[in-house]
Parts: sequence; structure tokens; C-alpha cells
Amino acid sequence: MLTSQRHALILDRLRRDGQIVATALAGELGLSEDTIRRDLRELAGAGKLQRVHGGALPVAPPLPDLGARTQIAKATKQALALRAVERIAAGQFVFLDGGSTNETLARALPRDLRITIATHSPTIAAALAGHDAEVILIGGRLYKHSMVATGSAALAAIETMRFDLFFLGATALHPTHGATTGDFEEAAIKRAIARQSAETFILAAGDKLGAASPHRILPLADLTGLVVSADIEDTTLSLYREAGLEILQA
Repeated sequence: MLTSQRHALILDRLRRDGQIVATALAGELGLSEDTIRRDLRELAGAGKLQRVHGGALPVAPPLPDLGARTQIAKATKQALALRAVERIAAGQFVFLDGGSTNETLARALPRDLRITIATHSPTIAAALAGHDAEVILIGGRLYKHSMVATGSAALAAIETMRFDLFFLGATALHPTHGATTGDFEEAAIKRAIARQSAETFILAAGDKLGAASPHRILPLADLTGLVVSADIEDTTLSLYREAGLEILQA
């Protein structure tokens, strides 16, 4: 089998099954594991899949910058945001991660809801300017792609606080490999916030499920639950339920 044929077959299986197990595929095709692993490395180098231990996963599509993301799937984000608001109670200390979906959540909060919100996103802080909520804006080095503060200053501030609820932003979520994102430093900040939080939820559109990005944030065991669209199939959600996650459907 030619290299191009193997590559096409691997990508087809990845679309069909959602993962590649190198040992199983090598046995099925009568090839060495080294050959399959080399193919996976080449496809990963071309950005067509995400290498993981023992095989490969679909790669989360690269995210445009925050300004462009605010224009994508507005109705879905609004539905997720309204469902997430139901989880928030007066008097809580909530951390809102950056991202267009969490910005939609900030705008969906009742204006008279008396809570304290911490965020390292200046765009989310600005969205809350007309609300009664107390807003704590955490500073640091600005990661412009996501418009959030990162670095040691942000980390030091986060570690002085304890949050009732954290709405985590992730670019991908997989039953085995957990929540992932595209930037190493941003992943570290997200982990730090989760460590300081009693509960951690992710608002996840369907295209984030079953994929992976390069940098791991948290395993599923460290999450409380997901807020997802009502049209996501139960067969997809069952793996997350089996991991003990609470599933809120919008």
C-alpha cells in the first residue's frame, strides 16, 4: 500500500471512528507499528490529526481570533449561556474564563444579580460594566489571541482566591484526554483557576467534543459538568456521563 493510500485510509478511519489505535490498525493492515506511527507523525506534522499516546485523535480546528469568534454560532452560544445562567446563584463567587461563549454568558446574566465575578478577560469585564455584579479584573501579560491575562502576575492573583463556580473555556474535550487548548501558558492559567474552584463547568458546542488540542488543561475527573446543545446525541454524551460529569442540555 502506498504512503498516500495509507494516509487517506487513516484519515477516513479517524473521521469514522473518532480515534486511531496504532497497534490495532497495524495488525489489521498487516504492517509494522513503526510504519503506522511514522504515518501518524507525518499527518500530525501536516496538521491533519493530533498525536496521542498509542495513536491519534481528530485535531480541533484552529480558532480565529476573539473578534472573529464572536460572529460564529451566535444562537448556539446564546442557548448555552442561558442554560449556564440557571446554575448561578446570588452571592456566589464566579470565575469567567475568556472566550466568545463566556462573553455571551456574561451578557446573559441578569443585570440585578448580586454576585462577584472574577475574570482575566478585559472584554468580559467590559461586558459586565452595566451589571450590579462586583467585578474583579485580574491582570498580567495579555494573550491577545484570546484577550486574557496570563503569566506570573495573573497566577499570583488567582491563587489568593477561592471560587464557587468556574466556567472554563476549552478548544476541545475528549473522554480520554480531557479538556485541551492551543496555548501552553493559557492552559496553565486555566488549571490554576480550576484548582481554586469548587465546581468547574465547560460550555461546549458539538464540534469541540471528541477532539484534542496540543495542551492539556484537565482530565474529565477534575470537571463537574458540561453545558451542551440539546441536539447532541446521547451516544456522544454517554462517555462523559460515564466519567461522572453532570450534563446540562440547552
